[in-house]
Parts: sequence; structure tokens; C-alpha cells
Amino acid sequence: MKVLHVINSLFIGGAERLLVETLPLLQKNTNNNVDLALLNASSTSFYEKFKSVNKGEIFELSKSNEYNPLNILRLIPLMKKYDIIHVHLFPSLYWVAIAKMISFSRVKLVFTEHSTGNRRLQSPLFRIIDKFIYRAYSKIICISPEVKNQIGNLLKIPNDRLVVVNNGINLRKIKSIKAHQREDFGYYSEDCIIVMVAGFRIEKDHETLIASLKYLPAKYKLLLVGDGYRRAEIENCIHKLNLNNRITLLGIRSDVYALLKMSDIAVLSSHWEGFGLAAAEAMAAEIPVIASNVDGLAQVVEGGGILFEYGNVEELAQKIKWVVEDENIKEEYIYRGGQKVLRYDIQEMVNKTVEIYTRL
Repeated sequence: MKVLHVINSLFIGGAERLLVETLPLLQKNTNNNVDLALLNASSTSFYEKFKSVNKGEIFELSKSNEYNPLNILRLIPLMKKYDIIHVHLFPSLYWVAIAKMISFSRVKLVFTEHSTGNRRLQSPLFRIIDKFIYRAYSKIICISPEVKNQIGNLLKIPNDRLVVVNNGINLRKIKSIKAHQREDFGYYSEDCIIVMVAGFRIEKDHETLIASLKYLPAKYKLLLVGDGYRRAEIENCIHKLNLNNRITLLGIRSDVYALLKMSDIAVLSSHWEGFGLAAAEAMAAEIPVIASNVDGLAQVVEGGGILFEYGNVEELAQKIKWVVEDENIKEEYIYRGGQKVLRYDIQEMVNKTVEIYTRL
């Protein structure tokens, strides 16, 4: 069986990070030929990391704009080379479906819906377009029951075309990584390091976490790992609150697990999430996790970490201090998180994905 995965790019993000971890396992643990196509093949740390372990072919459809409709024409030659094309994110969702339609290809399409925050579903016009586009896909993998319920209800997709496969994390790999030395980043032993790993995108609520520092002692420092189109807004927020000396923006990093293990606590503050991969990875890295109580993310963290009311700055600050400054509570949530995350082993996700392929 020949399988092609298509994604916009390998910039930092949950879906992108998941693909970088998953494709080598699909290539290694199955008899399938598994390749990758990038609409935007700009160089990133994720992309370089993937190339170092990749065993399949990589198709670079452009070096710039994933939204360019010319990507449809670039995809058409690939339609007849594969048995299954597995697609991730918008606009790859649209371009692959259209390429199949106009090429009259018989390739089977699979799409993974990674988020509950599909803003197109709020528009009556885009709901009509999405209903049409989704018909091209034989199976739609939903990363949580919340995602399945949302798109099933709004797009009236038959239940037999929707399947839940929870995101997976590489527990063995995370366990093997050693923590960075905090001195190498300019921190002192008495500093309390908060870390948030997230792209600077609209679904992430960095502002609430940044503002919470105003309610915490000066020894609390924040590491923001990630980048994106909202970077200037986030920098402006930091400057307005006069927190430049307490917040470090590290950009896109390939050593996320070592950074997590160096930190005292992880926070994922979000407007919405499909799953919350960063929260699961932090639990696996054996640090306590606090997250916004929003659908998708809440279900991942509940029972293994701590939830705070979405957008509630003071509550977030109180809970950060409560966990970090009480060693017993901190150890309790490290243990709870370690137990909760066992259900998200990446090999289980790979096995379920292969099962979907074989049944098409």
C-alpha cells in the first residue's frame, strides 16, 4: 500500500509536531510506503528534524504560500501514484479534494480534523463549501470525541465516516531526554520557570498567561516556545505590562522536551483546542500542567492536571503559585499526569491509523 501525507508546512504546531513523530513510525512499523507532500516547504527546525529520520520521499510543492490555488495543479500528478492520501489542516483539505475531483482519480482520501476551532463552520457559506469538500474524503479522523461531535453535527457527516483516534505522544522518547541546565538560559536556582509551548496563533491565549505574571512574585519567569503571525501582538503585550525582563521568547525549537523538563510548570492557555498535544507532552515530561477549561483541552488534562477558567488571569496566577510552592501538591500532579498520559501512547495511534488504511 502506498500512502501520501499532505500538510501545509512543517512550521511549529501540534499537527505538524505530531506528523514529524508519526511518519517515521508508520514507515518503520508497517509494510506501507509512506511519503510526504508539503504545500510550503520552507525550512524549519521540524522539517530539518524530519528529513534526518525520514525513509520516504518528500514532495516540495512550493517554498512559500500554501494558500496559492496553483498547489491544486501541483498535486494532480500525485493523485495516481498512491492508494491513499492522508491530509492534514486547511487549505490542504480543499486543494487535495479539488485535485482529486478534476483529475478523476480513484485514490482514497483520509482527513484528520485537528481542532474544535474550525472558524469556517461559523459561516453559513463556508459550511456549504465544507459539506461539499468533505464528501471527497472516505474517512475523517477526529482527534477527540468533541471534534467528532462538532463536525458531525454542523456538517451532517454520516457517523460511519467519522472515527476518533486520539493524538499520540512518544512516551519512550520523552522519558529518555535529559533536562537542560537552567543556568545555560540565565536562570537562577531560586527562579520558578513557567513554560508554554504553542504557536503564536489566534487559537492560543498567550495574553492571559502573560498577564498572570503581574500577580506573581518576581522570581516567576516565563518561557514562550513557538512563533507565528501574532508574534508582534504578543511582544506588544509584554512591553505594555513591563514584563520584558521576566519573559523569554525562544522561537521555534527542536529541544522542546529538554525545555519542559528544565521548567517547574507548564501552562497551555487557549481559546480553543482540538486535543492539546503540548499539555500531554508536558505531563509525559513529568512536570505539573495547568490548562484552560475549554473543550478538547479539558478532556486531555482533567484528572492529570489542573484546569482554570478560560481567560481568568487571577485564578491562573493563584493556581500556578499553589502548585509550584507546595512540594506535595506538585509531586501529586506530576504523578497524576504521568498516569493520565499513558493512554496517549503514539504507537496506539499508529496502530489505529494503519487499521483505518487497511479497511478502506
